[in-house]
Amino acid sequence: MTEPAPAGGAPAPAFDARMLESLICPVSRAMLTYDADRQELLSKAAHLAFPIRDGIPVMLVSEARRID
Repeated sequence: MTEPAPAGGAPAPAFDARMLESLICPVSRAMLTYDADRQELLSKAAHLAFPIRDGIPVMLVSEARRID
């Protein structure tokens, strides 16, 4: 399963949403939600969005984006 290709590029590997069952926020230890449009895992408790790159979640706080 792959995501639609960006303009002129190869399709990115899709994130397997079943991984959400075993992933938690490294800051708050709370559950994460998946934002397919932005390819991010959201921690509402910590107000952070962790990127998914090439189908792999990057669970580093230094790579996370602050959300409100």
